[in-house]
Amino acid sequence: MSTPRVVSLVPSLTEAVAVSAPGALIAATDWCTHPAGLDVARVGGTKNPAVDRIAELAPDLVIANEEENRPPDLDALRTAGLDVLVTHVRTLPQAFAELDRVLTACGVRSRPGWLGAAEAAWETPPLFPEPRTAVVPIWRRPWMVLGRDTFAGYLLARLGVRNPYADHPERYPRVPLDELRAARPDLVVLPDEPYRFTADDGPEAFPGLPGALVSGRHLTWYGPSLAEAPQVLGRVLRAARR
Repeated sequence: MSTPRVVSLVPSLTEAVAVSAPGALIAATDWCTHPAGLDVARVGGTKNPAVDRIAELAPDLVIANEEENRPPDLDALRTAGLDVLVTHVRTLPQAFAELDRVLTACGVRSRPGWLGAAEAAWETPPLFPEPRTAVVPIWRRPWMVLGRDTFAGYLLARLGVRNPYADHPERYPRVPLDELRAARPDLVVLPDEPYRFTADDGPEAFPGLPGALVSGRHLTWYGPSLAEAPQVLGRVLRAARR
């Protein structure tokens, strides 16, 4: 069986395919930063892929995600006659199942070691000695936070961190800053994507509240980074308490 020619529109899936099916990936988005030195054609962003360019490449498969990629773009790719595999991920079990599905579709015949290592790492993740609450902004101007039913929220819950907005009707609600402060969380978790929070941009909005600057790749990506994510996130979150 020949190796399928794959275009990835999801950064975490790009990394998963690149390290597990060498030679399969022919193109990826501009936001696909891993693995380092990835040398494939670039086809725009996750929200604005160059549909015509992708069609010209004539891949055997396009891999996408129902949250990261827009339905009109995926419909346009299908209209162009391309096979589009769309992942749906809200929990770790879903992530592992979808990774198996994607890698199989990309011609991977044996389960990669990193995937087993990721499952093992999350079986007994490092927990806080007692539950902690955290607000998790993902944007500012306006402030937006993790709400219900998110993959990042699921990972934090597995680490013993409760999201006070986990039962909010919206998945990414807009919440005024004064309301976020009034929620009186134990800490604020500030990822570097989609908004790039830094030591100088984010923590100052929550005076007196411990802040944890975390890697978005470890908090939101489902791919090889899952194998190290519980230790990396756990270390940063515990350090924020001191």
